[in-house]
Amino acid sequence: MKASARLVVTVDPHGNSVVRVLRSQSPLTLVPHRRVGPVALVHLVSSVTAPLGGDSLSLTVEVGPGASLELRGVAATLLLPGSSGEASSSEVRFLVEGSLRYLPEPTVVTSRARHTAVVEAELDGHAELRTREVLVLGRTGETPGALTTSVRATRCGKPLLHQQLVVGDLAFGASAAGLAGKRVIGTDLLLDAVERPSDGGEWWSAVPLAAGGTLATALGDDVVTVTRALDAI
Repeated sequence: MKASARLVVTVDPHGNSVVRVLRSQSPLTLVPHRRVGPVALVHLVSSVTAPLGGDSLSLTVEVGPGASLELRGVAATLLLPGSSGEASSSEVRFLVEGSLRYLPEPTVVTSRARHTAVVEAELDGHAELRTREVLVLGRTGETPGALTTSVRATRCGKPLLHQQLVVGDLAFGASAAGLAGKRVIGTDLLLDAVERPSDGGEWWSAVPLAAGGTLATALGDDVVTVTRALDAI
């Protein structure tokens, strides 16, 4: 299955952020919240079980100057193998001139799944972006499949961040140099103009980026623990 969706948010003369373009294709269903204000709220709903092996999903989000968008998930994503044995893929592309918060629900890497996820963000000089990713390595008692995630962000064409994470290797997952046996890993990326000091604690860290912003990472045995750690950073 191949599917794509597109969302464009701009600001109106009254300072309200409004959805100008909304195009969904199952399983990527975009549901705007009926509220009027400076921040537009849209939920991303998976209308069928996806992605399965062989699926290719693509989402493009544009936020115009002065506009603000909060894009949220409503349920966890299950990465599942398909009958074909092929890998699945997803691509999310952000074009941000205003402010964007992308907060999907956790992703569960089920047994035998093979998936590649790419997030690309292009920001202008004053844009702000926050995106969070929480990965659960297998369902309870299950060995996880393979997942490669890549995040690339630029501001006015200049690199801000390029990070790749590969999960599914049991030796790496158990190693102290890897995930130290933890089942859940979360990252929270904030790209803005604020300079912050580095910080860290047990199973979490927050690292300032050279061009502005912060990358926070947390490990844990469950989603609640990891989410609370990221919320507190």
